[in-house]
Amino acid sequence: MEPAKSNSGPAETKLHFLDYWRIIRIRKMVILAVFLLVVLTTTAIIFILPQSLSSTVRLAVEKDVSDIAPLMFQQNSSQYDPFFIQTEFEKIRSKTVLHKVITNLKLNQKWAERYNNGVPLKTADTFEYLLRKIDVRQTRNTSLIEIRVYSDAKDQPAMEAAEIANEIAEVYRTTRLALRQEMSRRGIEVLKKELEQNIEKVKAAEAQVDEWRQKFNISDISPEGGFSSLMLEPQTVRSLEEQRIRVEAEYSGLAGLLNGLLKLKEEKGDAELRKSILTAINDELLSKLMMDLSATEATLAMMKQTLGPENPDFKSKAAMQADLDEKINQRISGILSGLKVKVETYKATVDSLAKSVADARRKDVDTTQQYRPYFEAKRNLDNFQKLVGAVHLRILQETVDAAIPKSSIVEITDVAEPGRRAVSPNFTLNIALGIIVGLIVGVGLAFFIEYLDTSVKTIDDVERALQAPVLGVIPQNVGSLIQEGPESPHAEAYRVLRTNILFSRKRDDANSLTVVSGGAGEGKSTTIFNLAVVFAQNGQRVLLVDSDLRRPSLHKLLNVSNSTGLTNYLLGQNPLEGVIQTTSIPTLDFLPSGKLPSSSLGILNSKQMKDFIKEAKQRYDFVFFDSPPIMGVSDASVLASEVDLSVLVIQYRKYPQAMTLRAKQMVEKVGGTLLGVVLNNINISQDSYYYYYSGYYYDYYSKRDEEESATKSNGEKKKATDERARLDLKQKY
Repeated sequence: MEPAKSNSGPAETKLHFLDYWRIIRIRKMVILAVFLLVVLTTTAIIFILPQSLSSTVRLAVEKDVSDIAPLMFQQNSSQYDPFFIQTEFEKIRSKTVLHKVITNLKLNQKWAERYNNGVPLKTADTFEYLLRKIDVRQTRNTSLIEIRVYSDAKDQPAMEAAEIANEIAEVYRTTRLALRQEMSRRGIEVLKKELEQNIEKVKAAEAQVDEWRQKFNISDISPEGGFSSLMLEPQTVRSLEEQRIRVEAEYSGLAGLLNGLLKLKEEKGDAELRKSILTAINDELLSKLMMDLSATEATLAMMKQTLGPENPDFKSKAAMQADLDEKINQRISGILSGLKVKVETYKATVDSLAKSVADARRKDVDTTQQYRPYFEAKRNLDNFQKLVGAVHLRILQETVDAAIPKSSIVEITDVAEPGRRAVSPNFTLNIALGIIVGLIVGVGLAFFIEYLDTSVKTIDDVERALQAPVLGVIPQNVGSLIQEGPESPHAEAYRVLRTNILFSRKRDDANSLTVVSGGAGEGKSTTIFNLAVVFAQNGQRVLLVDSDLRRPSLHKLLNVSNSTGLTNYLLGQNPLEGVIQTTSIPTLDFLPSGKLPSSSLGILNSKQMKDFIKEAKQRYDFVFFDSPPIMGVSDASVLASEVDLSVLVIQYRKYPQAMTLRAKQMVEKVGGTLLGVVLNNINISQDSYYYYYSGYYYDYYSKRDEEESATKSNGEKKKATDERARLDLKQKY
């Protein structure tokens, strides 16, 4: 698939900054007119409007806080609130404040003459007037509020503005303080009523608690408390459980010791038991016996070595050893028996305490269910007592808070003073705004008019709309080049046009040319005339034919008679040599249109006209035909079809592009050859877009003229100009 071709239509054109500047320069009269109209209107309104003076009072506004913090339970309410200042704005402008101001200052009567022809105003109407005179605003980055009041009174407006501003500030201050005091008073009254009701509830709850306690014979250690942990039954359960745990621990210790000693005796024997028992049980008698046994055994061993076993002393010591050994065994047996009895006693005590704990727990559960109404009544009593305490504390707080001054919530920092100068209307500001608005409206209107203007403005417009080249750009206020001379600045534009025509034609024998235009007054006659002059000045033999039979004008440029001419020749009344006239340029001849009879309106479409064109092309190097507007009559279309070349003249910013496009289509429709377009009547000084087409030549010749003026006197230049203007035209034959 081939890529889509871009359409280079008007929608894709981009404006450069210079294009905007060009529009401003061209439409400068519109901009200037609108600018002056707006500025003058603004100035007139400023002087018509009555002067207004203002006065401002400034307030420091805070939230509802006291001058000092009342007691340690005062809450800190200094958090930032973005809506607080706006809320105070609306309060200041409210009817609550302004109605009091109206009453205090008697504004209904004071403003009667100004606004109601002497009849006292209603408060609602005065409120509306006063509201329009007030401007409330916040000083930036502060909690200060400015109340500005305007006054346009005939007598002492500054005093009136200051009086109203101060009164508004004072009324707002007193209203807010009074409202705060009233709110505190009402709040304290509500709290006191609530306290009385809660005290009655406490008394009723206490009576209910006493009734249940007496009914169930409850031994509550703390009847004012809110918990059942101080009752006798739970205390009994805890005490028995503690005893059981302690006895069970002692029983476990003794039983373990007894089992260990018995096991040691069984496994290791009595000798090992004797070694270990003193470590487990602290018995002084057993310890003394063990020490005596050790001493006897040591003495017996020594005696055996010295005396022998048969010695009476040895035998006496041996009998003592046996007696000590027997006593030790008996003591150990007694200790084990006593320990066993003690273990059994502890076991019985543990079992008894466990049974007592179980019984106490069952009794506690039963009494708890039975005492449940009592506990609920006791809990309600506790809640009511706490509520009474909280309400009483809040009453104390609010009472102290209400007694503390609160002048800091609204403080008048700057009292309003009479203004010295009028603030409305602001002459400098309004004039500045008028200038800005005038420029904006003027420039906007200029661009809007430019948007509505669909005429040809630039070369790009021609090439985009007509798809035809621009052969030349003719400046504004161009006259006859015969009078201006070959060195005229305007002549260069036509020489450029001549060069482009010569290079644009495809055949060298294409030497007949006509200039057409879509509408009247676009400069085609002047263009064809000066183009013929330029060709003649270049040395070519040129014939200029005025073929605009309905409105001929070329004879006026040459100052010759139009009594005989082209029509006479085509009707056979005169030969060709009898109607052609010479000019001051030797190589330029002129054929007037002649008088057109009403019966010969279609004479240009005759065979004689075609023969004339052929003969003129043979006699002259170039033949130029003037024509009427192509959109008006058919003569221009006939000429375009009969001559070799056609050039379309478009006057700058005159006719819509659609009309110009239609003229081009008509030339092409009759088979004419359109070489290109000539843009005519361009104001080079205003439209810098065309400077490089003609501006350089003007600058060059203007400098040369200044140099010549330095060497020639004013009289000589005037004489040369008069001689050039008095050139006469003579008939050739």
